[in-house]
Amino acid sequence: MSLRKISFLILSLVLVFSACKKDDDADEVVTIEENDRTEQQIEDNDEIVAYFKNHYFNSSDFGSENANPKISSLEITELLEGETVPEGHTLLNALLEDDSPAFVLQAKEVVYAETDYIIYILYLNEGGGDQSPNFCDNVRVRYEGSLLDGSVFDSAVTPVNLDLISLIPAWRKVLTEFNTAETITDGTDGTISFSNHGAGVMFLPSGLGYFSSSTTSITAYSPLIFKFDLLQTTVNDHDLDGVPSYLEDLNGDGEFIVNYDDLEDATDDDTDGDGTPDYADTDDDDDGVFSVYEDIDEDGNPANDIGANGIAKYLDSTETESNLD
Repeated sequence: MSLRKISFLILSLVLVFSACKKDDDADEVVTIEENDRTEQQIEDNDEIVAYFKNHYFNSSDFGSENANPKISSLEITELLEGETVPEGHTLLNALLEDDSPAFVLQAKEVVYAETDYIIYILYLNEGGGDQSPNFCDNVRVRYEGSLLDGSVFDSAVTPVNLDLISLIPAWRKVLTEFNTAETITDGTDGTISFSNHGAGVMFLPSGLGYFSSSTTSITAYSPLIFKFDLLQTTVNDHDLDGVPSYLEDLNGDGEFIVNYDDLEDATDDDTDGDGTPDYADTDDDDDGVFSVYEDIDEDGNPANDIGANGIAKYLDSTETESNLD
């Protein structure tokens, strides 16, 4: 099942479960209590670290000798009791203890849902291109998703386009660490080839994945592994207001947050407090003028049209000038 479909499926299942109840138990309410996120993170991290201690990868196929690594060539293998790591391979745990010149397995600390998380990133190639995606941009990737037991639940062998904001949180935390391909070549047969692109693996706790949700392939509270090739990226403007979406992350936390319990919360990403974050709001200040029309100098960027109050007019409800006037 693809990444693009799985989030929709989870939401659909929740809606169906909520809407479809037998008549004879219409008054019965079933409550499923979620695990504490901090406690679950500790459990997941222990499981991931244990995985590193008995899994190795074919490191000789990567590194400085391979300027164009692809995740399709990556093999992560379990080290069985009594076995030794084969020549040309590296135990993942060894990279945690002592980073090698060719590879880095980095433990990145992030905050999500008011919880401190650790996500591990294996850098196979940072990428030679001059672009890195913002947390809410579109990316063109190849990928493979699996559980710690090696079972693959999703993959894209040919490049696909994904919107990072629509995916599980880990993608937004990791892909921004890599660069796109250095060169892109159109073949005579209509195919496109990429060289020196970003390539890596993320090992993530369930809290940065699907957490308490489950599918036929992924049980609740499952740590996950995603291998990926980052090929291209494009900046998103979800509401087409002329302001790139990443600039509408007002508190700079790499997420779009709305406090629905207090829509006047000044720390979230919703200027006018209407429940729609600015990146998806065509009228950010609710002054009746679409934000795109508050680009007074019509340079494609309403953010540099500053009003009398010292802020951009598209964020100031007292400023209603329009470039259509």
